[in-house]
Amino acid sequence: MNLYKKIVLSGLAVLSLSSCNNDDKIPAQRGKVKFETISVSGKLPGRISKIYVEEGQEVKIGDTLALIDIPEVNAKMKQAEGAVTAAKGQLDMAYNGATSEQLEQIQGKLNAGKAQLDFARESFNRIRAMFNDSLVSRQQYDEVKMKLAMAQAQVDALQAKQEEVKKGARREQIDQAQGQLDRALGSKEEVMSASMEQYLTAPDNMTIETVSLSEGELLTPGYPLFNGYEKSSMYFRFSIPESQVYEFKVGDKLTVVNPYTKEETATKLVAIKQLAHYSDITSTAPMYELSEPVYELKLVPEKGGVAGNYFMNSTIVLKQ
Repeated sequence: MNLYKKIVLSGLAVLSLSSCNNDDKIPAQRGKVKFETISVSGKLPGRISKIYVEEGQEVKIGDTLALIDIPEVNAKMKQAEGAVTAAKGQLDMAYNGATSEQLEQIQGKLNAGKAQLDFARESFNRIRAMFNDSLVSRQQYDEVKMKLAMAQAQVDALQAKQEEVKKGARREQIDQAQGQLDRALGSKEEVMSASMEQYLTAPDNMTIETVSLSEGELLTPGYPLFNGYEKSSMYFRFSIPESQVYEFKVGDKLTVVNPYTKEETATKLVAIKQLAHYSDITSTAPMYELSEPVYELKLVPEKGGVAGNYFMNSTIVLKQ
């Protein structure tokens, strides 16, 4: 009886294998539909204030995707505007020279200095006569003489300052003031450029695939908030072993078929490249010879990258 059961089970197994062999074979040259991917990230850290798009939505180039709150921008803008105002004032002063009020102040100081000089000169004349008559000591005479020299030096300095103010600023001072203004304007432009980073916009016509964060979360510089792809950049990617790569050459006209809709698309082979060694076919499909390298075929539609009825990473086969 056990022998009889074994024979029956073996027969069923053979029939099962025969039925599998009668099924349609899956084509060996299977590929994937690909699109050029796009990532949109911010340059400055900030908190996500508003997200205007959803996953799966199609957007056009320049459309606003999100608003980022960057508090530092407003503070830096005020600092930059203040620096520009101060630099303009310095440059105007350098060009226009001193005001009438400043000239009057200098003249007043000069008059006071001259009065002190006259007093010091009279005091020195008196002390000199007394010193000649031996009525005062040498030390008292030297003290009054020193005060006279100090008063003279102060008057000379005020007169030089008055002449400088009347002549206006030197060329070097004007250049320095102009340089400060240029630097302040550059800082303001930098802040204005940073303020534009508050708005994340679509760099191209694209389909939003994923939105990585939610409103209220913190966005760090370089972190991709949106990932998507250009539907107009469709291409087909096939991986084939070395034993079959010689059947193709760049420029070949090939037809790919959607195995589910039977839609056919005329394509052109534009690139053949070897994949990295870790993608060796032996690691995933032992049916190939050992150490057989894998190559990638890149095909593009002859009529341009139109998405049609294809989806990202959907299966495609080469028409035999």
